[in-house]
Amino acid sequence: MFKLCGLQFLLAVQWAACQNLGDLHLTGPLKDMNFSIPEGTGVRAIYQFTSESPDVIFRATGEKDGLIDILPFTGILYLNGSLDWETKVVHNLQVKTHLDTNGNVVEGPCAVTIYVEDINDNPPKFEQTEYTGVVRQNSRAGKPFMRVHANDKDDPTTPHAQLNYSILHHFPNPYAEMLFQINSLTGEISPSRTGSYYLDPQKQDTFTLVVSVKDMAGMTENAFKNSVDVIITVKESLWKAPPTITIKENSTQPHPVNISQVHSNEPDVIYEVFEKENLAKLPFSIDQNGSIYVTEPLDREEKDAYSFFVITKDKEGELVDKPLKINIVVEDINDNPPVCQNAVTILEVQENESGGSSIGTLSATDMDQKDTLNSRLKFKILSQDPAVPTSNLFFIQQDTGVLQLYGHSLNKRIASNYSLKVQVTDEVFQTICDVQIHVIDINDQIPIFEKSDYHNVTVPESLPVGTVLLEIQATDGDEPATGSSHIIYQVKEGDPNNMFIIETDFETNRGFLKINKALDFETAEVHNLVINATNPEPLVSGVQYNSSSLTLFKVFVTNVDEPPAFHEEVYTAELSEDIPVNTLVMTVEAHDPEGDAVRYSLEGDWRKWLRIDSTTGQIYTASALDREQEQVYRVDVVASEIILNLKDVNDNPPRLNMDYPLFFCYPLRGGEKALIRATDDDEQKFYSTITFSLKDDIDARNNWEISKVNATHAYLSPKHTNFEEKVYTVPLIINDNGVPQLEREVILEVNICTCSSENSCFIQVEREHSKPSTGQAIGILLGVLIVIGRPHIQKSRVKLQDKKLI
Repeated sequence: MFKLCGLQFLLAVQWAACQNLGDLHLTGPLKDMNFSIPEGTGVRAIYQFTSESPDVIFRATGEKDGLIDILPFTGILYLNGSLDWETKVVHNLQVKTHLDTNGNVVEGPCAVTIYVEDINDNPPKFEQTEYTGVVRQNSRAGKPFMRVHANDKDDPTTPHAQLNYSILHHFPNPYAEMLFQINSLTGEISPSRTGSYYLDPQKQDTFTLVVSVKDMAGMTENAFKNSVDVIITVKESLWKAPPTITIKENSTQPHPVNISQVHSNEPDVIYEVFEKENLAKLPFSIDQNGSIYVTEPLDREEKDAYSFFVITKDKEGELVDKPLKINIVVEDINDNPPVCQNAVTILEVQENESGGSSIGTLSATDMDQKDTLNSRLKFKILSQDPAVPTSNLFFIQQDTGVLQLYGHSLNKRIASNYSLKVQVTDEVFQTICDVQIHVIDINDQIPIFEKSDYHNVTVPESLPVGTVLLEIQATDGDEPATGSSHIIYQVKEGDPNNMFIIETDFETNRGFLKINKALDFETAEVHNLVINATNPEPLVSGVQYNSSSLTLFKVFVTNVDEPPAFHEEVYTAELSEDIPVNTLVMTVEAHDPEGDAVRYSLEGDWRKWLRIDSTTGQIYTASALDREQEQVYRVDVVASEIILNLKDVNDNPPRLNMDYPLFFCYPLRGGEKALIRATDDDEQKFYSTITFSLKDDIDARNNWEISKVNATHAYLSPKHTNFEEKVYTVPLIINDNGVPQLEREVILEVNICTCSSENSCFIQVEREHSKPSTGQAIGILLGVLIVIGRPHIQKSRVKLQDKKLI
């Protein structure tokens, strides 16, 4: 605390009084008064009291604390140092006046109260030099697990002591967003959404946070700051779903039966079961220790698996932990007998079939779990009626139910029908199935098609599955209404991918060729089908199917511009509502039948929770999810096709289109002409008109002339015969008729040369004087193919295709 003494103090007070009191009108009669003075202001005059009585003496008593006093002869109340709010907030004094030194009071005492105003002169300070905390993996985002606290000695009713907390640094910080967050007012630290999802002690079990605190509510740059290290240890989550739980069906134990237990990371939570499926009754419960029970016996044949969630809530009913998914599998016991698939199984066998021939299969089922011993079936023949010519004409394979003949051929005149009793057993139960075997005439006639070639049909690839493309007919001369005369049609060749199927009307033996799988022009433009006709029963020895049982049919497929198709009709994902933004949710995939690239976009994402990569089909979270707003969120991903037809503009000038040289035979005789040709690369909607002209050049106009032949051809002719034997250059201008009109200047080379007898340029090679000449000349033949007339113009349209998702 700073104070002046002696002469210094008197001079300072007197100077302050002279400078300020008069100007600020801080004078007045003695009375009760209150003053507010900021701390730390130093020596200063506060107020000057005046009195109507002359020659009075002013005196001050009370809580002066060596800092406050009054000048006795002038009545100036002053500070002899700096006030300190943290030491004392209020100073109470009494001021009075005396006439003389004997103490006779003239005025007063009057109460003078000085309130000390706080200034921000104390930085905040944390209660500890270092903090430590523990957080569990998968703890709920925003749920505090520890708290830091700082103090500020300034006035708590002012912003000087209002503190604001923030995380200054985060070590390590492996993700784009911090794993922890802090309440700026309370200093409570909790996992962020990112931290709730990614914290894992197996990857990183210790983090250091640098937590900063600022006074002035953190709203000004002049605020005092301080910081502290916070060491956080990540521990494995107690809140884990148990492995899949297996429960035996039809248990005879007293229920409920404890099957598992879960533990929350937080104390004093309320456990509840949350149904995932819409069942009439969920046969599971949970107590407040997290123990899970099955409440009644289960039946695997009724439902073989269950799935539900366990949740935890606090006393206010808010979720504490992420919901845990509990999976239950009901274990099978052998509690179901075998069941015959048909009340009577009817089979046919030809009377001439030899021993070991397969007659057919007896089908039976068991409702117990597939591919377990509980559903393994065994077959055994108990009886045969009639037992002629022997009692054991038939054999059944124990594990497959396939019926075969023993070594005896059957005779329809002895018995045309047999009845079998077959026992079907599993490890516990048995069932008797009835089998009737009809002895039929031999199959010695083959099916014969009415046509050997059904020619062809042309269909679009978009034709729906199940469409009938062709009706076919074959006949069979065997016993009617038996396996020897029934006809089965099959595509024998030309259909490796089973694109077609043939169904038979067994009353008429008429076949119907149908589309079995969607046609695809890009995969196959034509299907050359070879169709055969056979019988269910085998042919007798010595009889074979031949070309009469075959027919031909050809299917031409036309292209249809098809939209992209997704690999699945519905894509489903289960997410926790607290997953971080930009988390990959799923990937959708579509293909374009024409092989073009597919682009993706979203429709119906009205909450803007998702975004999709237009190229890869990967869907990410775009903002925070909230189960309380939407429990099931449906969004459409739609694919469609954009076709851009580009209209041509006239952006290409015409050009010469000549693959032959121009020449005239020397000497010229007059009347010669040579054909020149030009073309235009732009689209020619009806016909192109190209104009040929000589450049405005004196030599060109004196020596040559142009005459039009048609829209793309013209003749170049010499205007006289006085030309030398050499190569001349002729400057031409060629124009089109487009908008805007374009032109090109070209230089045409014309050779004036001696010609051979075949009217080809003859160029003689000069002899080398150092060698004897053979007098031989080399003729260079310049062949010209000239076609005069209106050319054929090939129209074309540029098509640019792309895909977009609407």
